[in-house]
Amino acid sequence: MKKRILILCTGNSCRSQMAEGFLQSLDARLEVYSGGTKPAKEVNPIAIAVMKEICIDISENKPSGVEEFINQPFDYVITVCDNAKESCPVFTGEVKKRLHIGFEDPADAIGTYDEQILVYRKVRDEIREEFHKFYMANLR
Repeated sequence: MKKRILILCTGNSCRSQMAEGFLQSLDARLEVYSGGTKPAKEVNPIAIAVMKEICIDISENKPSGVEEFINQPFDYVITVCDNAKESCPVFTGEVKKRLHIGFEDPADAIGTYDEQILVYRKVRDEIREEFHKFYMANLR
């Protein structure tokens, strides 16, 4: 049976989208979704760019509101930012495990594009490492 995983963030435009892309790239049998407590209008273009650098395409993804998922069953609901952890709604669907794996928000990066992209790469690599550990420990 497929494992169903929901990754939550505030805007669902960056960290949760990258985490969804990573998990999906590790195992096509996983059903991975991401959502936000206050979804943005689009996926962050720098997040799309840094994921493309490692051959994961999230350019067709769209931010979703967490409300879409609250009645659905999930094996894991994972928050990736502190704000989503604090404002996460009560899920009425069955949720087997809730986890928090937090990362800084690369969208807060300031400076030139070249300075910002370094922050996005750092967070991307942290997300890749932490979600690979999660996958190896829980989903293989």
